[in-house]
Amino acid sequence: MAIGFMRGRVRWLGDGNAIAVLALWLICGVAGATDVRVVGLFHDKAFVVVDGAKPRMMSAGQTLGAVRLISATSDAAVFEIDGKRRTLTTGGQVIIGSYAPSSKPTVTLNADSGGHYYADGSINGIPIRFLVDTGATMVSMGVSDARRIGINYLQGQRGISNTANGPAVVYRVKLNTVKVGSITLNNVDGLVHESANMPFALLGMSFLNRLDLKREQEQLTMTLRY
Repeated sequence: MAIGFMRGRVRWLGDGNAIAVLALWLICGVAGATDVRVVGLFHDKAFVVVDGAKPRMMSAGQTLGAVRLISATSDAAVFEIDGKRRTLTTGGQVIIGSYAPSSKPTVTLNADSGGHYYADGSINGIPIRFLVDTGATMVSMGVSDARRIGINYLQGQRGISNTANGPAVVYRVKLNTVKVGSITLNNVDGLVHESANMPFALLGMSFLNRLDLKREQEQLTMTLRY
């Protein structure tokens, strides 16, 4: 699952590990006959754009055409769209699977127009935007996100990343929890780029290698393996 990023090699002080780095924009689409985009989330309310119309505030239980708001929190809203339940976050990100019958937590993401997969999740309980990147060895983030989350990255293992912009200092850290949709993993290896302000975090293989990944047309389904 190639995602076409500029990549660089990481040299840890004392070993020769490598990791991928980084960056791009985002724009997420929602599959289905009715296009629903969430532009604001509140308790039991969601500010939505339906089929490109003007934004409307919906309350839990309210119906707007083929769209019914079931519930909402500051993190996500549950809709019934064209008779099917969907959980949406701001920007139109679709998280399917939380309501599908399965013995294992499952999340399904829709690709954006460039074929990339974005997911809203959290690190150590703090919300963050992820880009799924199977070429990244670890869950990676910029220093601003690390500080916002409260990660003491300076206590981590220091290394050097040789990027397109030259050598960059990085720190290897341990993340207590990483969550995407209904999938939560503990004790996940992470990487903080000291000089980078990334627009999103990379959901790398330190998270993905504990999941089963299935790509079907424009959807990526992630299922917890163990």
